[in-house]
Amino acid sequence: MPRRTDTRQRVVRTAARLFRDQGYHATGLNQVLTEGGAPKGSLYFHFPNGKEQLAAEAVSLAGNDIRDDLAAVLDAEPDPAKALSHVVERLGANLLASDYRSGCPVATVALDAAADSEPIRRACEDVYASWHAVIAARVGDDDVATVVLAAIEGALLLARTRRSLAPLHAVAARLGVLLERPAP
Repeated sequence: MPRRTDTRQRVVRTAARLFRDQGYHATGLNQVLTEGGAPKGSLYFHFPNGKEQLAAEAVSLAGNDIRDDLAAVLDAEPDPAKALSHVVERLGANLLASDYRSGCPVATVALDAAADSEPIRRACEDVYASWHAVIAARVGDDDVATVVLAAIEGALLLARTRRSLAPLHAVAARLGVLLERPAP
């Protein structure tokens, strides 16, 4: 039996998984509560601003988990291109393990709800900024970090829609070239 004190955390983690796999609009609060093993009354107790607050917190939690994983992978490999290739491999393995359902937890929500919700948009922006900062610190160039992040995010989306890891492999294969060339 789960402890009472972990209800909020369970709900946020469950919501993060469901939003990542299904999107914001396709995920219902009853589903989040049922799968999170939380009583119905706990939702508005823990999230007085409802689904919007829950989504913003879920994006932040999932994004911070990925940021920490990204930093660990980048710190473990001295060659930035190889390190980023390892990141892409891990993302591909996650896609395969989920049968292409679990793409990026931020992109799924951003595409679905950020235009209509300032708290969700800000949460997405903050997460992307934190990933960008980790990459920029490693590659030493803000513009290159933007290109790397955009390439990986785009490859994840293409891989998910094509049900193929080929876009991720293509990006990983070209990261070395990107990181070795000076900007025009």
